Amino acid sequence: QVQLVESGGGLVQAGGSLRLSCAVSGRTFSSYALGWFRQTPGKEREFVAADKWDNQYYADSVKGRFTISRDSAKNTVYLQMNSLKPEDTDLYYCAGKWGPVATQGREYDYWGQGIQVTVSS
Repeated sequence: QVQLVESGGGLVQAGGSLRLSCAVSGRTFSSYALGWFRQTPGKEREFVAADKWDNQYYADSVKGRFTISRDSAKNTVYLQMNSLKPEDTDLYYCAGKWGPVATQGREYDYWGQGIQVTVSS
């Protein structure tokens, strides 16, 4: 069973930065497509970024501000978030799947517990 554990969330002022981390269990880390999603209670989960090998995908709303990366030695995927805006406030989830990268949450098999990011104006 694959487990994903997020860390690094918190409160930051607008214009600031945060880096989220997601530790992934299992010995086939490089085989997973890994993504970040965010969700406001009562709303649909929104795609943020995804990565597999040399392919990265971003939502238009975060392109140029957020960067997804992974460290295979640590089985960890990161989301570096710069120039944060109040509208980035949300619960952020790490997700994993076998096969190619996807931007739809329903295609992911494994999910972390979520971590709160709050951006104050």
